[in-house]
Amino acid sequence: MAWFFLALAVVFEIAFALGTNATKGFTKLWPSLFTLVAAAGGIYFLSLALKTLDVGVGYTIWTGLGSIGTVVLGALIYKEKITLPKVLSFASIILGVITLKIASGL
Repeated sequence: MAWFFLALAVVFEIAFALGTNATKGFTKLWPSLFTLVAAAGGIYFLSLALKTLDVGVGYTIWTGLGSIGTVVLGALIYKEKITLPKVLSFASIILGVITLKIASGL
């Protein structure tokens, strides 16, 4: 169940990051409310996942996958460029997440 909660936390983390851009410095009401709810949801589901997972593993996966999802969706939604250095960084993060999962024995 912890991995399910962590997956939900990642989704909320991505929504939070993308929503923050849409708030225009928290000057737009609905994007601001969405962003605050997404931030709270991400932290809530991360806290549930960390009841079982090591904090080092859970937090690293949360931020790593959240970063990847944010960059990919940022490219789709906000037309940001995905460059070779970004792709190489994604690969490093994914390799790190896989290694952490193996090392944690889960």
